[in-house]
Amino acid sequence: MASKADKFYFDNFSEAADQSLAAAKFLVDCLLDYRPDDVPQMLTAMHEIEHIGDGKKHEMSAALAKAFVTPVDREDLALISQNIDEVTDAVEEVMQRFYMHDIRTVIPDATTFANKLVECCELMKAVLVEFINFKKPAKLHELIVSLNNIEEECDKLYVDATRNIRTQCTDVLEILAWREIFEKMEHCADAAEHVGDCVETVVMKNT
Repeated sequence: MASKADKFYFDNFSEAADQSLAAAKFLVDCLLDYRPDDVPQMLTAMHEIEHIGDGKKHEMSAALAKAFVTPVDREDLALISQNIDEVTDAVEEVMQRFYMHDIRTVIPDATTFANKLVECCELMKAVLVEFINFKKPAKLHELIVSLNNIEEECDKLYVDATRNIRTQCTDVLEILAWREIFEKMEHCADAAEHVGDCVETVVMKNT
């Protein structure tokens, strides 16, 4: 059983992951009911989620700055916190591209990909909830493998979606815009997987 002081770190990771998941779910909601004239308001709402995530990262940094003893190396805790924040940032960057490129209509692969990002964030959250049990890592390892598998599905989806753009769009600028959006979506999946990889590294160092 983790001490109250140690529990703070694991709770913080879980709460930060909640914001990544909230951002991914909000992206899906936006694409399912896409209204191009409302994108600025969507961006504002997305940024509010990202801002809460930033707050969790700052809470972690402040705690680490004054902690004498931590459950694992403080550098590892700081790295995991930063990587979770990068997931939320990456989802926000996807939404920003809809505004920057003035996307008027959502193509089906975008919604499919966004739903897959929700799965990534759900598994990332599950990994971080289980992280507190890192000294008995069997379940944690299973979750990390599942997260890696979802990321591989996203890799394939990225390739297929990028290829499909040519049959779904005819305008060159629109094609380029969607390529960038799918690149950003693929980066979200990579970022979530990276959180799992960092947790796995910590487990190997401490068991």
